[in-house]
Amino acid sequence: MKTQISIIGCGWLGLSLAQKLVKEGYIVNGSTTTKSKLQELQKQRINPFLITLTETSISWDYSKFLTGSDTVIINIPPGLRKDSTKNHVEEIKHLIPEIEKHKIKNILYISSTSVFEDAVNFPVITAKKIPNATSNNGKQLIAIEQMLQANSNFKTTILRFGGLIDETRHPSKFLSGKTNISNPEAPINLIHKTDCIAIISSILKNGFWSVTLNAVYPKHPNKESYYKEHCERNNLPRPIFSTSGESKGKIIDSKIMVQLLNYTFKEAP
Repeated sequence: MKTQISIIGCGWLGLSLAQKLVKEGYIVNGSTTTKSKLQELQKQRINPFLITLTETSISWDYSKFLTGSDTVIINIPPGLRKDSTKNHVEEIKHLIPEIEKHKIKNILYISSTSVFEDAVNFPVITAKKIPNATSNNGKQLIAIEQMLQANSNFKTTILRFGGLIDETRHPSKFLSGKTNISNPEAPINLIHKTDCIAIISSILKNGFWSVTLNAVYPKHPNKESYYKEHCERNNLPRPIFSTSGESKGKIIDSKIMVQLLNYTFKEAP
């Protein structure tokens, strides 16, 4: 009998993940907030659902989306860049009674390394470190992680990705030609979408639940050298960094994930 998984958020990462899981033999329910994407999901053999979370409710029929699934992957960012006043914690909180009601066994929450604060000494941060972010985005992610982990009705694995990239989405394209960019000496913490999907697949296949993992490519050149070199290789105008003030950053250590999954990274940023 095939295992069914529900993915909340079939966007840039979630759609590619759903496609991969379908190829691996899973039955996949996928949600989107965009009506026009329903047909695209169906073409990829993903059972499509139009679902929107708000601070006060869940739209549409979550029952059909969750029924029959053992595992739910929550893959929706806080969205605070568009709306800094948004309470993403409340949005996720509405999911929990539905997850409990449908007796979901496992939750994989896609979080971010932004739960850790930057510092001038560039601390090396393992998955065992207690999150200490002070930004609104970071604090909301921390609250969601803790809320899910504290619930004994299901097992929760937290997967914290660094900056997500692929060939079509790279921060150098955004930084190209910009000036006065801060933190030139800060280490980069990036991960390719190919590795993100492979890591998630391994967690599902091996049943690694009730763990917290960091996932970042294990090389950390500083921002200035990395982005200038990447722009040069791709014939993009070089960014110009500010040398005033101390750089703040961190080095995300993924060794716990690598050892647990026996994982070898596939794509360098």
